[in-house]
Amino acid sequence: MVWSEVLLAQSENRHEIILSGSKISNLINQSGLDTTLFSLVNLNYLNIHDTCLSALPDAIERLENLQTLVLHSNKLVKLTSKVAHLDKLKILDLSSNVLEVLPEQISNLTQLVTVNVSNNQLKTLPKFNVNSRLAVIDVSNNSLTSFPDVCYSEMVNLSELRCSNNNIVALPNTVGLLSGLKVLLVNSNEIKEIPAELAKCTKIKDLNLKDNPISDRRLLKLMSQGHTKKIIDYVKQHCVTTTSPAVETTKVRKGKRTPTEEEIEVLNDQLHKINIHHCSNDIKVVVQENVKNLRPHLMACLVLNITFTEETFKRFIQLQTKLHDTICEKRKVATIATHDAEKLSGGDLVYTALPPNDLRIKPLNGGGQELTGAQLFKKLQLEAENLRKEKKRNTYSGIHKYLDLLEGKPQYPCILNSTSEVISFPPITNSDLTKMTISTTSLFVEVTGGMSQAICKKVADTLIKEMLLLFGNLTVQQVKNVDVDGNLKSVYPSRTDLVFDDNSGILVVRE
Repeated sequence: MVWSEVLLAQSENRHEIILSGSKISNLINQSGLDTTLFSLVNLNYLNIHDTCLSALPDAIERLENLQTLVLHSNKLVKLTSKVAHLDKLKILDLSSNVLEVLPEQISNLTQLVTVNVSNNQLKTLPKFNVNSRLAVIDVSNNSLTSFPDVCYSEMVNLSELRCSNNNIVALPNTVGLLSGLKVLLVNSNEIKEIPAELAKCTKIKDLNLKDNPISDRRLLKLMSQGHTKKIIDYVKQHCVTTTSPAVETTKVRKGKRTPTEEEIEVLNDQLHKINIHHCSNDIKVVVQENVKNLRPHLMACLVLNITFTEETFKRFIQLQTKLHDTICEKRKVATIATHDAEKLSGGDLVYTALPPNDLRIKPLNGGGQELTGAQLFKKLQLEAENLRKEKKRNTYSGIHKYLDLLEGKPQYPCILNSTSEVISFPPITNSDLTKMTISTTSLFVEVTGGMSQAICKKVADTLIKEMLLLFGNLTVQQVKNVDVDGNLKSVYPSRTDLVFDDNSGILVVRE
C-alpha cells in the first residue's frame, strides 16, 4: 500500500517530503518504509524524524538528487553504506538515534557541508580528509575516545566543531591546521593537556574546554570563566608546542615595485567599497533561550545610506528571491529578511519563539490586518490550495511553498521590536510595520536559520556582496547578538566576515 504522504508527493512531483510522528511509526511497524518513496528521484530534501525507524533501506541510493537527508530522533541502530552514493548530499542529520558506528564510505561524500551525528552511541568516526566543503560537524553526546579525524589544511571551510560530552582523551596538535575554525566545543571530555598549536586557530570566537581534567590549574581557572581570547593567549604563551615550526620563505618577484600613494588612490577609486562601522548602543538583538531548539541561528546588520530607484528596488526584491532559491536552499537552511531600519521604533530587538495563537503580526502586504500565527498559517494554507487548483498546478508558489517548514511546530520563531510587536516571522514573512519602500534609506538585515551560524554568515556575506554590485559602495554597521543577561554571543560583520580575494575588486574598510 502506498502511503498517502508519498502518493501526494508523487502526484505533485514535489522535491521535498517530511514524514514524522505516530502515524508514520505505525506504518513503519506494519510493513517498513513505503518503497515507493525511493522512486521519487527528484527529491532533494528528505526528512524522517520522531519515528520508530531502525534501519534505512539500501534503496536510498536511488534518490540521486538528494541534497538534504534529515533522520533525527528515530531508532536507527545502523546506517547503510549506500548513503555514500548520494553524490549531491550537502546536509546529513542523524542526531538523536542509537548509532554505534557509521560506514567509512560517508567520507566519500565530497559535497557535504553539515554533518550532525550528536546524541548517539558512536565510538569511532569515519575519516574526513577529502571533505573540504564541510563547515559544521556536530558529534556531541557520544562515546568517542579520539578527536574527529578532520585536522587537515584542506579543511579551510570547517568553522564549527562540536565534540562536547564524549570520552576524548587528547586534543591533537594538528588542530592548528584548521584555519577557519570559529567554534570549538570539547567540554566534558577526558582531555588533560592543551597543545599550544590551538592558538594558531586565530578565528576562534567560541571555545569551551570546561569539565576536562586539565592539569594546568591556571588554565583550568580561565576555562571556568569562559573568556575565549584570554584562554587562547594563555595557551599561546604557556602550553607546549609539539610540532616543528614551518620555515617561512618569501619570494621576491623581479620587476615588482611598491605602488605610489597616487597609484593606490587611483586603484581604490576603481574598487567597490564596503565601509564597516562599529556597533552602536542604539540597537542589538537579544536572543532568548526558547528559540534555540527551534531556529537558533541569527546574523543581523544595518546597511546605511541606501538610495533606491524603481529599478534597483525591483532588482533588490528579485535578489532576495534568487538567494532564497539558491544558497538558502528554498529557505530550508536560512531565510533573509530586510526592514526599513527607521521603522524599528528604537531600542533592542528580541529574537524569541511564541505559541502559534500568541504570536500576533500584521503580515507584509496584508492590508494592515493583525492575525495570530495560527490564523496566518491557516489562511496561507487555504490560499495555497485555492491557487493551486485555480492554476491547475501541482506545486505551490510564493511564500506558500514554505509552509511545510512550520507545520506541526508547537512554537513559531519571531523577532519583536522594543514595544513587543512582531516585525519578523521567519521563514514565512515580515510585518507591514517595517515594510521597505522606494523611499527607504537604511536597512535592517537579518538572516535566520536552523543549521548553523556558519551558513547564516555565508548567506549574509553573499547578500552584502550582491548588494554592493547593485548599489555601488555600501556602509554597513555591525549589530550584536546578546543573551538575556547581556553577554555578547556574536557580532556581524566581524573581522572574519566579508573577507574577499585580492582580485575580487572589493575593498573592505573597517573602523
